[in-house]
Amino acid sequence: MKPDSTRVIADLKEFKALTSDERGAQRVAWGPVWRTAREWFQKKLQAELGLTTTRDPAGNLWATLPGKSKKSIVIGSHLDSVPGGGWLDGCLGVIAGLEVLRRAKAAGTPPLTLHLVDWADEEGARFGRSLQGSAASAGSLDAQKELAHLVDRDGAKLPDALAENGITLDGMKGAKPYFDALEAVAYLELHIEQGPVLESMKKPAGVVLGSMGVERHNLRFVGQAAHSGAAPIHLRKDAFLAAAQFALACREISVKYSGSTPRTRVVATCGVVKVEPNFVTAVPGSTEISIDLRALDGKVLSKMLAEAKKASARAAKKFKVEVSWSPLIHITPRLFDPTLMKFVRESVKEVTGSAVELPSGPLHDASEMAGVLPTAMLFAQSSPGISHTKLEDTPIPALDKSIRAFLLTVDRAMSSLSPTGERVGVRG
Repeated sequence: MKPDSTRVIADLKEFKALTSDERGAQRVAWGPVWRTAREWFQKKLQAELGLTTTRDPAGNLWATLPGKSKKSIVIGSHLDSVPGGGWLDGCLGVIAGLEVLRRAKAAGTPPLTLHLVDWADEEGARFGRSLQGSAASAGSLDAQKELAHLVDRDGAKLPDALAENGITLDGMKGAKPYFDALEAVAYLELHIEQGPVLESMKKPAGVVLGSMGVERHNLRFVGQAAHSGAAPIHLRKDAFLAAAQFALACREISVKYSGSTPRTRVVATCGVVKVEPNFVTAVPGSTEISIDLRALDGKVLSKMLAEAKKASARAAKKFKVEVSWSPLIHITPRLFDPTLMKFVRESVKEVTGSAVELPSGPLHDASEMAGVLPTAMLFAQSSPGISHTKLEDTPIPALDKSIRAFLLTVDRAMSSLSPTGERVGVRG
């Protein structure tokens, strides 16, 4: 069956109309619109394929198309969104997965079992812990330690929100045995890039090398608050100026370690600054600043962190303040499987004529899956190169090519990983 994006794009538009408003997508995990989104998805599966879904103990939603072998390929992404998000973020991969099941069933019994999953709370938009469902399945989530204390902006507790959806913290431990029982041999995900690289290269789709490692820390510079009129410049202990110099130094670190190819691109971001006492006539006595470092190469990431620490010490010394570091998160880089990436590369090239490669700066459920089984991702171009906003989009021609390349990728993986070597799908 020749890959075709028509039904996927129609479904995506229908899904957008159901779950978005004038502010953008509103599919925040554990909330009513998210539940509506899942109900729509479940009805599609039942009406078109006769498939019912199951929900694992972490709230991940699974649909299964049995194959000739119990060995399986998992296709997945997420239906949840940030508030006011884009129409394609996450749901593209799930709805394209629905088309994978349609094609496989139309062709007969597939050689491998196919599992389609909508991971629960990938975004972490409400309570701050992203990749929640996939981390539980991968066995990397300590629910009691990481989730029990989380509250949203309105003071609601995450355990209470989970309970509204029939999920308990203790029960989430069962997600890993559930996943292990699937006998998965590969995980494949289609996602929008969320950045400007493919658009800048005028490429509709790309091969994802892996997800960048992350070093995220909070720094506190402490000097001495003073009156802005009375304190001479040379006697000040200005905590904000130390933080500002540190931020500029981190930009230079990212420039230093960034190579000339997407594979070697690194980033450094200071996204939070809190100044005290924070009024116009006061020299800042303390300043908190965050640093988020990302790189695909773990050794490079370590060097960047070491240089950032030296830069903070230099800034503190220059402005006569003290500095302390508090770690927020450490994530090792996750490189994707070379064999599966080959299938993505061949498919993207077949559909688009070329296959550029790039890392993923944002984390995805594939980042968790890469820690437990062979994983690969395909990116669709984002236009205008942004995401987590209603302005996020992908031109229909690029969307079409990305979807068709992903369907071909699944065909190639099924044929290659089939115990009998059975060929799947029709090229072209």
